[in-house]
Amino acid sequence: MAIVHNPSNATESAALAVVAAAVVLLAFVVLYLVGFDQGAISRSGMYMHELMHDGRHLLGLPCH
Repeated sequence: MAIVHNPSNATESAALAVVAAAVVLLAFVVLYLVGFDQGAISRSGMYMHELMHDGRHLLGLPCH
């Protein structure tokens, strides 16, 4: 059985669109941090790189 969401007014639709846009933006930020950050974000070393190192290899992204 599927649950169908029928927004009752335009405000609810706009709020849903804002939440969806925020989720997409967050997903792109996480993808950048895991896949492409080579120490640019962490100014005091390669902490982000080392934290995400295994995740990069798991996803097949190069990091060396």
